[in-house]
Amino acid sequence: MALLVLVAWVGIRLVFDGWSGWPGILVGGFLYAGFMTWFLMRRRRRDARAVGTDAARVPELERRIAKNGELPEDPAERAVMVRLIRRREEKLRRNQWWAFPLLGLVFFGLPIFWFAAGNVPMGVWGLVFGALLLGWMVWFNRRFVRRMARMRQRIEGVGGGSAGASAAGPVGGGAQGFAHGAR
Repeated sequence: MALLVLVAWVGIRLVFDGWSGWPGILVGGFLYAGFMTWFLMRRRRRDARAVGTDAARVPELERRIAKNGELPEDPAERAVMVRLIRRREEKLRRNQWWAFPLLGLVFFGLPIFWFAAGNVPMGVWGLVFGALLLGWMVWFNRRFVRRMARMRQRIEGVGGGSAGASAAGPVGGGAQGFAHGAR
């Protein structure tokens, strides 16, 4: 993740600022990459503690959830996966009311400043890319929420799935938990 952030940061800054400031851009890229790595590792450790697993397992569980992969055979592992899904759903519900409006303000507010400064081409490009990026983020968020709900439904056995535990099983929640998470 750090390498991806570093390459993206340096690439974008070089495009906008040119080669003249490359040492500062590189230092800023390393600082930002370090911060993002620290932030993501901290989140992974907190998630692991909250769901009852170790931090090294969280990325694998997230990949399984995102790709609707195979279900864990171990009932304890299934319970961990359901707790992780519920944690993600709760975070998304809690933060979506302010996150998307703030992103919209950033994506559409900056082009307004470009228009006000008389830079119409940059304002138009900003509006186009802002609309595309915000639309993609809304679509990606909805897709991820649907996949989490589908995976939790498969694990909990809602709808007659043979792969999940019963509603009274170790993962709990049943249909009521799924209906609550799908809102």
